[in-house]
Amino acid sequence: MLKAIFLAIFDVDEGPKVLHQVPASSINTSPSPSTSSIPLLHFPPIANTLIPHPTLCNNGLLQLAISHHRILSYPQCIEHPAYPRNAYTFNFCLVLPADADFTSYIPVTRKLNTLFRTLEVHSHFLSSDPSPPNTGKVYALCETLLEDLNNYSEAMIPIDASNTLNIKLFPTYPPPPPLHPHHVPLATVNLPSLIDSNWDLTMLLILPHINGINSVKQIALLADADYKLVKKSLRHLLYYGCILLLDIFSFSAIYACTAEISHLIESPETQQECHRYVLLPPDSNSNSSNNNENTKPTHPPTPSPTDLPTLYLSLRQGLPVRAWLLELPHLATQLDLRRFFTFGVIKGFLYRVHKYAFATKKQQSRRMKWVREESDSGGGSGSGTSGGAKGKEDADKRRGMKEGDRELERFLDGTHCFDEICTELMISEKELGQRLKTRGDVQIICR
Repeated sequence: MLKAIFLAIFDVDEGPKVLHQVPASSINTSPSPSTSSIPLLHFPPIANTLIPHPTLCNNGLLQLAISHHRILSYPQCIEHPAYPRNAYTFNFCLVLPADADFTSYIPVTRKLNTLFRTLEVHSHFLSSDPSPPNTGKVYALCETLLEDLNNYSEAMIPIDASNTLNIKLFPTYPPPPPLHPHHVPLATVNLPSLIDSNWDLTMLLILPHINGINSVKQIALLADADYKLVKKSLRHLLYYGCILLLDIFSFSAIYACTAEISHLIESPETQQECHRYVLLPPDSNSNSSNNNENTKPTHPPTPSPTDLPTLYLSLRQGLPVRAWLLELPHLATQLDLRRFFTFGVIKGFLYRVHKYAFATKKQQSRRMKWVREESDSGGGSGSGTSGGAKGKEDADKRRGMKEGDRELERFLDGTHCFDEICTELMISEKELGQRLKTRGDVQIICR
């Protein structure tokens, strides 16, 4: 939140001084610190910094951290013979807490000072103002600006008949996390409701395919759009928090609990939220055929909200979803399994255990063997036509297998998870496992 706004100028008789300040008495201008009140800042020690020599003005943003506050300023000096000493120097300064995110206030500081520089050049708006300190239209403008920015994050203030100060604070977000082809985007807002006539064509193409199931690469293929443009559009949505990234869900995946599971155990509200999100709608036809009181129920009782922490705690390292489900087969008809695991990952009390493949040093000799075999087969001999054709077919088959192995080889350094490998090579995890098994000397690491 903005703490204060003040206008500092260079007075030919008094030197650097604070002309207007909002709130009043927020800046101590006396040579000695005030004892009657506690101002935010003491101006004299920083006067020559905020109103520097003319050669140091007009050079961009100047920020100063002092007394647990940060001052953003943009010193301006206008040289003209009409002014005393042929120059007029001023600086609108914004004061914020030292630990506050000030990036959104930098454009405000720049615009405020450059606008009044333009007004001063054309009409001597500041220098011709006869109002005493902390009065008049400039003071009223600072007062309105401080109030509007703190309350509404924007301001539209008329200055005169021809000029209006329009300022808006735009929030800044951290850079989005890296986006890879195997990531699965999940919308956190109603994306179709945000569409307008100015939306990019690629964005319109990919929206129907963002469903928490399709990966980034699958979205590009389904939308028939360029992958680079799809990735750029998704990064845009990710930056503004419209989507979040998940892992590909499969029954061979492994999940385990984090320490945050205690929040689910201790919070009935989170349990109710999870129960509403993961429970499948009841099947109206399940018991419609027989309403006899003595008939035993055909389904086990539906898990209650308090049962969900126990189900999450039953997940562990080395236990794939498929094996976990065999231990609790009734869950397949009562819970949306995809939502069950998605909820845990989003809330942070569940994490995905990824599998990585690492080729040992023995694979180096395999590469040299490929080179020798390829050079030997390149000479291809065969006295008969049929023998030559069969030899060529066998050579092509071996070459295709070698090319597939070479393509897989670059993922076997222990840094690429199975999701990434399967997405890049467009193969299933089962096929990947078979190819790794036939290679040998490949270690599978789970982490």
